[in-house]
Amino acid sequence: MANDHGPMITAKLTGGPMSGARTDVPAVEGRPPKTIDVDGPDNATSRYCLADWEQSGHSADYTFLYEV
Repeated sequence: MANDHGPMITAKLTGGPMSGARTDVPAVEGRPPKTIDVDGPDNATSRYCLADWEQSGHSADYTFLYEV
């Protein structure tokens, strides 16, 4: 998985308004980013963070932090 931003990670979202959704995010130095901002319903943006620091593969679990 790669595009013009480089390798991508599939973020699996838990909690918050986007719970159960998946989204592709660019990897940072080959790793999932620590936090991601996800656009949701009603033009709201939600911040999610890695559920666990140690993850492997091409996907990562993220938990809801707060709306931005």
